[in-house]
Amino acid sequence: MRVVYCSTLLAALLVPAAQVNVREIRVLSPGVVYNAGLLDLAAAFTKETGTKVTVNSVGMGRIVNDIRTGTPPADVVMLPLELMGSLDLDGGIKPGSYTPLGRVEIGLAVRAGAPHPDISTVEKLRAALLGAKAVMYSNPSGGSMQARIIDTLLKRPEFNGVHGVISTQGEGGQALARGEGDMALQLICEIYPHKEIELVAPLPAELAAHIDAATAVSARSTDPDDALAFIRYITRPEAAAVWKGKGLDRF
Repeated sequence: MRVVYCSTLLAALLVPAAQVNVREIRVLSPGVVYNAGLLDLAAAFTKETGTKVTVNSVGMGRIVNDIRTGTPPADVVMLPLELMGSLDLDGGIKPGSYTPLGRVEIGLAVRAGAPHPDISTVEKLRAALLGAKAVMYSNPSGGSMQARIIDTLLKRPEFNGVHGVISTQGEGGQALARGEGDMALQLICEIYPHKEIELVAPLPAELAAHIDAATAVSARSTDPDDALAFIRYITRPEAAAVWKGKGLDRF
């Protein structure tokens, strides 16, 4: 009985100790970063450090609100530069933790196996889009930043006559993958996952069709040291290839 009792007591003492040693940080990210390699790097960080990284992908507006009031509080936040700058001014992030992350371009997608038109200039892009029966893109009324960028782009005079069609279910790239339309305008990081479609190329640079993102430690983080260590890990030079492979170019 004494041996059984001692073994039970030892097990009871060890379980809480193991639980205490489990470290975790929480990350809030919009899809533009979430889909561009963040999960791969989070898994690698956990493997190397033992610190669990829980990543939640939500809308940008919700991220701004959750950073201020969400429970449990997030430790790391990722947002477009403009929103992160505002969050910094409002005291929502730890001073000195603001870190530029990278750029995700909006590109043109076609169905797998279809010809890839030359879109290296605005004029050539216009010609390619005019040749499409339907160019799919995301619904701007849902608050998507990329959808607003694309919608504004297609309303420019040089793209008059282009038949842009808003996807009624999911992103423009998802609609194209389902067989709707014959082209789509979409963030590159959201084209790569679909084997049914292919990236032609990013849109011409002069159109500024991209989203620039930054990361920072939340002012409400309960583990700012691990949060900062994670940011340093995902922005080190060795991580650039992971981001690039999923559609984000590091600054």
